[in-house]
Amino acid sequence: MNQQHLLLDIEGTTCPVSFVSDILFPFAKRELTSYIKKHWNKSTENKAIQEATAEWKNDQSPESSRLKKQIDEQQINESDGLIQYLKHLISIDKKSTALKNIQGKIWEYGYINGELKSQLFPETAECLRQWHEQGWALSVYSSGSIQAQQLLYRHSPAGNLENLFSHWFDTRTGPKKSTESYTTIAKHLHTSPNNVWFVSDNGAECDAARSAGMQTLFSLRDGNPDRNPRDHMVIESLREASTYLAAEQ
Repeated sequence: MNQQHLLLDIEGTTCPVSFVSDILFPFAKRELTSYIKKHWNKSTENKAIQEATAEWKNDQSPESSRLKKQIDEQQINESDGLIQYLKHLISIDKKSTALKNIQGKIWEYGYINGELKSQLFPETAECLRQWHEQGWALSVYSSGSIQAQQLLYRHSPAGNLENLFSHWFDTRTGPKKSTESYTTIAKHLHTSPNNVWFVSDNGAECDAARSAGMQTLFSLRDGNPDRNPRDHMVIESLREASTYLAAEQ
């Protein structure tokens, strides 16, 4: 029998949306200027800053161009321009891989110094441990950086859950609403897509995963912005997912 895989989104699936929107994002935005300033002189050694700078320089949007013009005219320096650019990306909620990586670095600082403690749904840790013990291969696919994913599970209220997962995927794999991304994930897992269950709070992501051949569960929770499961099976708790998964074993 082929090993069964469970691919989990985070926000709205294993973790409340409010933790990300009300705690993580404001913390990263508040600490962004300090982080860039602190690491700017060594930015050549900081991959996250280098990638963010490259993304900015390649961005031909009006806001990006305006900031680059201000630097050319010596109205602002490059580090201030990058800070303003990243804050702009935050304001328009752009799924920027470079921004996500910098946010992950900032959150790492917050977790380590005790300012941040992750929040999970009450049953998440119990379910993850149960599925792991039952032999399910657990993986994460989230728009947050892999570092941010690992930090969230490492610093959970139930202890370090990071080692329960075998694979981590972020937007470097591809957009979460693209069928090709899920095909790529199945290849990385060395399995057929039909051996993978994907759980997400987003209907378009579930559509893409199913188009790739995966089985899907739609997480419908209080506070989740997407309330339309389309024709995907709905769960309101991860414990309900166990009922579907048990039929596979």
